Amino acid sequence: MPSPAAITWIGHASVLIDLDGTRVLTDPVLRDRVGALQRVAPPAAPGADEDIDVVLLSHLHADHTDVPTLRRLGQRRPRVIAPSGAVAWLRERGIENISAVRVGEELSVGSVRVTATPAVHDGRRRPLGAEAVPVGYVIRGSRSAYFAGDTDLFEAMSQLAGTIDVALLPVSGWGRTLGSGHLDPERAAEAAARIAPRIAIPIHWGTLVPAWPYPRPKDPTAPARAFAASAARLAPDVEVRVLQPGERMELP
Repeated sequence: MPSPAAITWIGHASVLIDLDGTRVLTDPVLRDRVGALQRVAPPAAPGADEDIDVVLLSHLHADHTDVPTLRRLGQRRPRVIAPSGAVAWLRERGIENISAVRVGEELSVGSVRVTATPAVHDGRRRPLGAEAVPVGYVIRGSRSAYFAGDTDLFEAMSQLAGTIDVALLPVSGWGRTLGSGHLDPERAAEAAARIAPRIAIPIHWGTLVPAWPYPRPKDPTAPARAFAASAARLAPDVEVRVLQPGERMELP
């Protein structure tokens, strides 16, 4: 009998969470190009945007809130949950059925409960867009998943300890350097140690790169492998599953 819970990493911060009959899609970017960034992973699989019940937006950066993708999804009218400061900006761009959340607030969608968590990250839509305080999310049903969005370490991470089945943790970025408000592989492993999930899946790596003339990374898998090595040292009781873009994993 199939598991009632599965994770499909579409790429970057886009994750499809199938949980108890509810389909949750995080920070969807389903195009091959976003501004100056191009996708170097295989294209998003057909059907990745079908029958979505709820879209979770962590913050307004273009590689997390892609308006053309949201408009495409909007034809099926999924519920969109976004930080409260983002709602007016999204509605001006034709995105509907939006629910605003602040840290600590919980909403029910279908068979799951969604709770907004803190995130330490720049919330501005550059260069001249809106500003909304970034959030992460915990999705709970028969299993629990933590989607960090983009964040650095924060003290309240430890409050999740022992309550999360799978943690979706960013481990890299798309530029030549990783600025403040992000987790690198070592800090993501520290996050795994604080949260102590049953399974940790590295995301936010190996998908988007700046377009020519910038060189592509020689080894796109390096951040994920570095995270796995650091987690083995800092969080030895956490099982690390490195998924490739488009790969699906059923949760035990």
